[in-house]
Amino acid sequence: METLPTEIGILTCLMILAGSLWIPHIIGVTTTPEGSLPEGTPDGFVRIADIHKHRPWVGRAHRAHMNLLEQGIPFAILVLILVQIDGFTALTYWTAIAFFWIRVAHAVGYITAWAQMPARPLIFTAGWICVLIMAYAVFAAA
Repeated sequence: METLPTEIGILTCLMILAGSLWIPHIIGVTTTPEGSLPEGTPDGFVRIADIHKHRPWVGRAHRAHMNLLEQGIPFAILVLILVQIDGFTALTYWTAIAFFWIRVAHAVGYITAWAQMPARPLIFTAGWICVLIMAYAVFAAA
């Protein structure tokens, strides 16, 4: 039996995070205090465009999920390309690990609001750099 490459294991964990990060947003939407939404809003439903009508952390949870998808999808595609060209190296190993924990820190920091300016954009930029490193690894392996 072949060992699963660390980068694929990390990618799997990242996709579990991406597939689960909608949960805080939905919890926030469904637990909105009575009377805090505009009159006539059916059963607490608020369109995404009206997310500002919820408690601040609910909107941050939605944006954290979208931010993860913005970086997670390109990262995932690059890792899958590296699988195909047998391009995993020590650089991709450590980049995958760093990217996962950067994305966890970004999500937690964004939702809880502890990652304020300039921390949150710096964390997001660190994730973007990881994406660029993986792209470099693709070109270096080709």
